[in-house]
Amino acid sequence: MCSSIKITATTGTPMQNPTQYRSIIGALQYLTMTRPDISFAVNRLSQYMQQPSSEHWAACKRILRYLSDIQGFTDADWAGCHDDRKWTSGYCIFLGVNLINWCSKKQTVVARSSTESEYRALALATSEII
Repeated sequence: MCSSIKITATTGTPMQNPTQYRSIIGALQYLTMTRPDISFAVNRLSQYMQQPSSEHWAACKRILRYLSDIQGFTDADWAGCHDDRKWTSGYCIFLGVNLINWCSKKQTVVARSSTESEYRALALATSEII
């Protein structure tokens, strides 16, 4: 949400049934614990839960589109190096269709299982996304 957009209580036409708006804003408030990048926008929109309008609903949908646009993919090659049995992990992070970050790295530890190597690769990508 752009901070220069002026959303007020009187902009737009009032919603007939604000139940869905309130439900989504409540879910987004819970999500701000792990996604601080949306805190400002969710805080602004939660101020209008009493009487939301079409402008508020449009801003809410914009937040949802932003959240659905970030995608991450990971993979790990357990014990891929035959010399030291260390594994290689990698990830790609997309914003929409654009690749914004990637990494391929030979890890410094030996994983005990393929599941452990996959979880470590996932943790690496998740920390980068956050």
